[in-house]
Amino acid sequence: MADLPLEHVHAEPDHPTNGPAPAVFVLHGRGADEQDLLPVAQHLPDELAVVSLRAPDRLMGGYTWYELEMPDGDLHRSQPNREEFRRSLDLVSESIDAAVETYGLDPDRIGLLGFSQGSITSLALLCEQPERFAWVVALHGYLADSHADMEPEAIEGKPVFVGSGTMDQVIPTERAEAAAERLRELGADVESNQYESAHGIGRDELADIVAWVETRMS
Repeated sequence: MADLPLEHVHAEPDHPTNGPAPAVFVLHGRGADEQDLLPVAQHLPDELAVVSLRAPDRLMGGYTWYELEMPDGDLHRSQPNREEFRRSLDLVSESIDAAVETYGLDPDRIGLLGFSQGSITSLALLCEQPERFAWVVALHGYLADSHADMEPEAIEGKPVFVGSGTMDQVIPTERAEAAAERLRELGADVESNQYESAHGIGRDELADIVAWVETRMS
């Protein structure tokens, strides 16, 4: 395995393109690992390379990007621990740089796909470096308070897909919709959809993700 700051799984495109391949970097949720979202990534366009990253810290049988800070123990108002969040954002950024060089990826056609904590991390990276990403899929997450007031100019027109679940008891759909609305205010090209699901990616959501990413690739 290539030497990246984060452990990962790399999959070559099923249909290689001329020159450097476009790629999607996949960020899993709390307590999962780099294998968790591969079944989702496998449905994405065949010309995409896949790099699924593992969060840095162990949690039960999986891994986590950061610990949660919960005012009065309220999960629905949780925010990332700032120090750990910063560390993970830097590790993901450094891993993307290393993967682009190691695997010969096209730096101008990099997408992000994150679920839950991975979604929160993806949205923060988008706000910090919008010019770096061709598109972002953010599922069942929210925009962290630490990044909600950013106003990056390069986010204008940036394609973003936001998915949430009406029965999600971990990250309510209102938090995802608030992120979508904020990104629209900043000028991003946002598609947001709510699904009759809990904290997971159902069949309808997956179908919409695949169709949306296919459009970004054309």
